Amino acid sequence: MFATRRVTSLLPSIGNTFQLFQTRSYAKKPTSKTSKSIQIDFKVPYQLHKCDGPATSTTTNSEEALGFYREMNYIRRMEIAADGLYKQKKIRGFLHLYNGQEAVASGLEYALTPEDHVITAYRDHAFMVTRRAGGTAKEVLSELMGKKTGCSKGKGGSMHMYNAKTHFYGGNGIVGAQCPVGTGLAFAQKYLKNGGVTVTYYGDGAANQGQLFESYNMAALWKLPVIYVCENNQYAMGTSTKRASFSQEYFKRGDFIPGVLVDGMNAVSYTHLRAHETGRNLV
Repeated sequence: MFATRRVTSLLPSIGNTFQLFQTRSYAKKPTSKTSKSIQIDFKVPYQLHKCDGPATSTTTNSEEALGFYREMNYIRRMEIAADGLYKQKKIRGFLHLYNGQEAVASGLEYALTPEDHVITAYRDHAFMVTRRAGGTAKEVLSELMGKKTGCSKGKGGSMHMYNAKTHFYGGNGIVGAQCPVGTGLAFAQKYLKNGGVTVTYYGDGAANQGQLFESYNMAALWKLPVIYVCENNQYAMGTSTKRASFSQEYFKRGDFIPGVLVDGMNAVSYTHLRAHETGRNLV
């Protein structure tokens, strides 16, 4: 499981996940000859629960760093546009924005492949336009306005983005409901032996849901290739985590499942951690 002061992560089958990906290498080499190597030291250290963590520094390059910046900026500008459309009443219903959490989606998605599966809660717009998912702002904004050119043909709206080609199973409007579904996706991957992993995102507001703990148990019992990511933005809608959770150490909630507390404001820290868990060489 990943968690941060904005995100937490549980890794129910960390040993099994290592075995699954030891032979997989996705080296992201710079395509430009002018790209420079960059050493990054993580100022906010990982906190660990029943597992060993990666090094506290990593090496990237200027091309990759600019890629993160462009993607996060793209997500933010898209959602600023959505916010304006909502206030003009051109978007009806709900609109849950991802402002301030862009590094989470950008960092982890960069470490995945189109064959991996992703499922999240209702703050799902960002996951449609990452480099892995390959969607566009036009598809997202069209979906928000109920147009047939949207990613879900205008029938899903803000909370139900979907991209079958890259195995993004969308946002889900019921708090925590995506967690058992994500567990099922991981079960399918193990059954089919396709070598994939499922990343299941949820918020701190869903962290006390009973179905989440049932999912933990099944994932650990069956050693499923799944990573649970708690995006802790410290408020479940308007309720502070201090008022709703006796313990805010969400990365330890899995008890028998290894967990890691990650800096949710650092995209590279996610990519680095994901590479460590799967044996993938990403930089």
